[in-house]
Amino acid sequence: MLGNKDAIATIAVRNAEAAKTFYEQMLGFNPLPSQQRGVLNYRSGSSTVLVYESEFAGTNKATAVTWTVEDTEAEVRELSSKGVKFEHYDFPGAKMKGDVHIMGQMKAAWFKDPDGNILAVVGR
Repeated sequence: MLGNKDAIATIAVRNAEAAKTFYEQMLGFNPLPSQQRGVLNYRSGSSTVLVYESEFAGTNKATAVTWTVEDTEAEVRELSSKGVKFEHYDFPGAKMKGDVHIMGQMKAAWFKDPDGNILAVVGR
């Protein structure tokens, strides 16, 4: 069954070259070999992220990918220093500290790629 198989995060973008700049320079991904034009492959921890061109890029209104991090605030500072802009959401019971949403022990921050795909970092 699928419960013991690796999964690949799949993100649709309008322009693979523009996405390449964001994912490699701003998020620090190292590219993996790709056999198809308009398709980018990346390793993220023990996962794979597949970025591909699609006319439906950015139409998802929910979080597409979440990364678990050790220190959310430090990750937000590093991403901010590279030009990443963070989203602010009004979650019941959440407190804001800068760009970080604090919900009990969990800290989270959301941002968008150039096509509007919602991405997140979550940790403590």
